[in-house]
Amino acid sequence: MAGEDWSDIENDLIVADYFSMLAAEIARQPFVKAEHNRDLQIHLNDRTRGSVEKKHSNISAVMVSLGQPWIVGYKPLPAFQNSLVDAVMRWLEANPGWLRPNSAEDFKSERDSVREVPTLWIGPAPTFSNEPPPINAEFMAKIARKYDVAERDARNRALGRAGEELVLHHERTRLRSERRDDLADKVRWTAVQDGDGAGYDIFSFEQDGRERLIEVKTTNGWERTPFHVTRNELAVADVNRDSWHLVRLWNFAREPKAYSIRPPLDAHVALTPTSFLASLHLR
Repeated sequence: MAGEDWSDIENDLIVADYFSMLAAEIARQPFVKAEHNRDLQIHLNDRTRGSVEKKHSNISAVMVSLGQPWIVGYKPLPAFQNSLVDAVMRWLEANPGWLRPNSAEDFKSERDSVREVPTLWIGPAPTFSNEPPPINAEFMAKIARKYDVAERDARNRALGRAGEELVLHHERTRLRSERRDDLADKVRWTAVQDGDGAGYDIFSFEQDGRERLIEVKTTNGWERTPFHVTRNELAVADVNRDSWHLVRLWNFAREPKAYSIRPPLDAHVALTPTSFLASLHLR
């Protein structure tokens, strides 16, 4: 009913509808928002078109905070019930494979007859001074911590692997464009070919032959979605300050973008301990 808090049933209905539109948008399939709105109103408790529109924008704000893509046409609008976050989490838990990560080949243009995948534009790390966040940064950080957004991305092995693959192709394409085919042939997907534990995912080169060690962190969310860095990665970064790079891929489901940060990492990001090793006392 108008003016009353939305029930869990209503939240679940509108969240499911939101994801159906989002999936269509990502797949570049047409849909009509007004039709979705009308169909929803039939199943809701006397909710108006305006209230449904507002709730869709509230869901966009939740999605930003959870490091998820969101519907471009629904600008993130904060100030929502906590139960709405719970509803989005219920949907995500029930549909873990809803967003299949694109492979490097998927990002090739249909008009592209060249076998190589186009290179990424890898820019500097963003700061709040050059682009304001879509919603309050402190509020987003609180939700990200509560639902451990970074850990969810880290557990998504398919997403991580797809991001590494894209950077691998990027490095080979970059070196070939710089007429260093000899180096391009030596680029290694360390995380796959040699196993985890090296402290980086891709072993590549600069044009002049210097080593380039790349750790890849991938998210479907926006550029400031938090991510995990392991103790080993920090140690390797510190020892290899001249060659280690962290490449952060974001907006991966739609049009992957990236930025790069160099050691020392604490000059660019706030590093927060998230776990402790516990051992029984010896008596």
